[in-house]
Amino acid sequence: MSLAPTNADLAVDASAEASTPSSGRGRFSVNLRQSGIYIAFALIVLLFTILTGGDLLAPQNISNIIVQNSYILILAIGMILVIIAGHIDLSVGSVVAACGAVSAVLMVNHHMAWPLALVITLAFGAVIGMWQGYWVAYFGIPAFIVTLAGMLLFRAITLWILGNQGIGPFPEAVRTLSNGFTNGYLGNVGLGSYLGGADLFSLLIGAIAVAGLIVTQWRSRAGRARYGQAVDPVWLFVAKIVVSAVVIMFVIVQLARFRNLPWVLVLLAGLVLGYSLLANRSVFGRQIYAVGGNLQAATLSGVKVKSIIFWIFVNMGVLSALAGIIFAGRLNQAGPTAGNQFELDAIAAAFIGGAAVQGGVGKVVGAITGGLIMGVINNGMSLIGAPSERVMLVKGAVLLAAVAFDVWTKRRAGASR
Repeated sequence: MSLAPTNADLAVDASAEASTPSSGRGRFSVNLRQSGIYIAFALIVLLFTILTGGDLLAPQNISNIIVQNSYILILAIGMILVIIAGHIDLSVGSVVAACGAVSAVLMVNHHMAWPLALVITLAFGAVIGMWQGYWVAYFGIPAFIVTLAGMLLFRAITLWILGNQGIGPFPEAVRTLSNGFTNGYLGNVGLGSYLGGADLFSLLIGAIAVAGLIVTQWRSRAGRARYGQAVDPVWLFVAKIVVSAVVIMFVIVQLARFRNLPWVLVLLAGLVLGYSLLANRSVFGRQIYAVGGNLQAATLSGVKVKSIIFWIFVNMGVLSALAGIIFAGRLNQAGPTAGNQFELDAIAAAFIGGAAVQGGVGKVVGAITGGLIMGVINNGMSLIGAPSERVMLVKGAVLLAAVAFDVWTKRRAGASR
């Protein structure tokens, strides 16, 4: 049995080395690029906390931010993979509407059991992804054109299914998934006169999440050190862990004080964990980065480029269907205007979260952070009573700044090399 690296592995490693400068200045710029999004997020939260007199971080408002932006965050997970591979999907808003309409017809009009209707709706989203993935991967039409056509096509299908009217209400289980909260399985625990009581089960989940974060980060650092790769100093590593743990527990405590953990947050946590492992630990994930980082090198190295592109669009279709169910359940009806401009929010979340315009760069956690930045801006501007045009102005400026920062860091990295 040969232990020599495969051509595909060499292509991925070469792409990674090309994107990681070797000089000290280059390493600084890469670290700045990775950490800048989280610093910006913290500053935005701090700004709106001050402007709203602390209302932004109130227990009920934190819960609202998560629930109100859940479907955008789900779309952002799929969109970041599409953008890493060097493509774009403009049709996700229309696919959300079409899949929401299909689920409504099945559950409301035909009284189908919600689990079966959910599976059929996800399968419908997968078929849509196959349709678009075929034209992009195997027929060679640019994804921009294919998904632009899909944006019109699937919006028309939505109008045809619904007949220009809403369908509802949805079963209680679907509404619970979209708007519901976990039960207080272990009762409440007192947190003092200021904080009051909080759900013990939610607090335990938060503690488990922090413990998991510490273990995974420590193992990752130890693995990098074992192979002679650069790692952060111990004090910086510990500081990052402490800050992350404090943020997680703060959010969990606030949610536990309100109505416990939203079910959609549990769903999102599972998706983020699963897709982070897919992107960072699997062969398929490494090949996505290889395709987006250097298409010709990936092709010559034996990566099945067409198959990779095809399946990322299938995945995008499935996640769009899931977002469509969540959104329809939250409104308790499927409407013909559902998903309007969702594609713009999902794309903005990916780019603000650190995705590169040329592809090959990006993280699932970064896309989630970018989506939360957009959600905090929407929520914060609403709390201070800002008009809609000012909200759009700020969101556009943030998106432009994120892409400009990406270009700037690339130029710095190139100059250092």
